[in-house]
Amino acid sequence: MASKKKEIILQVTVNNQELWEEMLGFKGLIVVDVYQGWCGPCRTVVNLFRKIRNELGDDLLHFAVAEVDSIDALENYRGKCEPTFLFYAGGEFVAVVRGANAPLLQKTILDQLEAERKVLEQGAERVVIKDEALSKEGEDATIIQEE
Repeated sequence: MASKKKEIILQVTVNNQELWEEMLGFKGLIVVDVYQGWCGPCRTVVNLFRKIRNELGDDLLHFAVAEVDSIDALENYRGKCEPTFLFYAGGEFVAVVRGANAPLLQKTILDQLEAERKVLEQGAERVVIKDEALSKEGEDATIIQEE
């Protein structure tokens, strides 16, 4: 029965700004499936996440689902209709995967988890990114408003 309980809490549900900020404080790598309320989180990757979790058994790996409509920090992801997975480490944005591409998700999880281990164990520098797709949309919106 204990193993079933672990399966139930595979992904933490984040549905408000306070829980979002608390989640960002987790130690290790956090993989967040951000979704719209009208379409729900990506169900096709749950088995992949479960497989990775079972194979690695790593306390530094966390999975979460977050509804963008209820979290101010994710407002730039509202209105998007493709599965989007955000990767955070040390409260910083470190990677993004768009689409339910299982091989790419698995590779990104493993690569980012290894990078986070190096940060925590060896003092390596964490590589922080910006979501370029959102930056470009934001720039376009600014230009339109200025005209």
